[in-house]
Amino acid sequence: MKPSSKFDIVVYGATGFTGQLVAEYLASHYRGDKQLRWAMAGRSLDKLKSVRDAIGAAADTPLIVADAGDDASLKAMVDLTRSVLTTVGPYQLYGSDLVAACAASGTDYLDLCGEPIWMRQMIDKHEATAKASGARIVFSCGFDSVPFELGAFFVQEEAKRVFGAPAARVKGRVRDMRGTFSGGTAASARATFEAVAKDLSLVAILNDPFALTPGFSGPKQPKGNKPVYEDDLQSWTAPFMMALINTRNVHRSNMLMGFPYGREFVYDEMVLTGAGEKGEANAKLVMAANSEKTGPNAPKPGEGPSKEERENGRYDLLYVAVAPDGRRVRAAVKGDRDPGYGSTSKMISECAVCLLRDTPEVPGGIWTPGAAMGDRLIKRLVDHAGLTFAVEK
Repeated sequence: MKPSSKFDIVVYGATGFTGQLVAEYLASHYRGDKQLRWAMAGRSLDKLKSVRDAIGAAADTPLIVADAGDDASLKAMVDLTRSVLTTVGPYQLYGSDLVAACAASGTDYLDLCGEPIWMRQMIDKHEATAKASGARIVFSCGFDSVPFELGAFFVQEEAKRVFGAPAARVKGRVRDMRGTFSGGTAASARATFEAVAKDLSLVAILNDPFALTPGFSGPKQPKGNKPVYEDDLQSWTAPFMMALINTRNVHRSNMLMGFPYGREFVYDEMVLTGAGEKGEANAKLVMAANSEKTGPNAPKPGEGPSKEERENGRYDLLYVAVAPDGRRVRAAVKGDRDPGYGSTSKMISECAVCLLRDTPEVPGGIWTPGAAMGDRLIKRLVDHAGLTFAVEK
């Protein structure tokens, strides 16, 4: 971890929709915390001032002008702080220079990335540098993929207790999800598809469940690309569009932790849509809706739901760990806000504080939130961010 700097956390992209929510969370939740020194950063000083005033942050909250297109400004920002929390995506368009700057300077980095091709490129380019400098680079600190990664971790802890060993098979199933899809996530998906169209060699990375575990390839994984009826859950299931990033992060976590789930670990994610003909019809509707979420009518970056919509959102994720003899344990992860914005802004904020305060022993490298922070992050999310983790019968 980088020694003392002027700031502990810089929120880069604080004038964007999600960045503003992160800054608002830190301003309200850590208002009386004199030990947390944080600043807001973005391209325009005037916009930063107006956001600072609009969210009710203290008038002396420091503001930093930095631009993804200006390496000198990024380096100056990175040199001022122990960690940078960035909401400026798509990261494949705007994040590469910032990762390089953080890795070189030993500055921790956290983002909301759901772009597996870019993440693999960053691992290949910068992991050795981050290990040498002590920078902890942590991708995917929002709804991609914190609840899913920690859900797998949590159900495996219960499997160890009940079975005496982790399960080689875990199912992640979305039972309920209410809330607006993130404009940033839609833009990231579009940017990924455009990158693949220009360079077809990237298709292999995109389709590889072990794209984020360089040097390791595990067993065949379920494709999860069409509706299926699952007897054990007595429900139809439909493809879950975020599985493309979440499953990769779960496998990377397993590798980073030294394969506690085993080298033959199988993990997939689907959406539960119910039983019978109605369940089957719902599964087909989910399939159709998935393609619309990255189409021309998808929300734009910077757009997002109202405060009321964010507060009325929620999600409920089921995890099932299956023992070789067929025994099962179940666990649920639930969030109290819409996933793409309300819950995400709280999760990445608590990831940043957890990395700073609770995990000084974690060395430099490119991490997943679960592998770096595990139980300590679960505790923070339960205590502060409106998540619950519970074993189910």
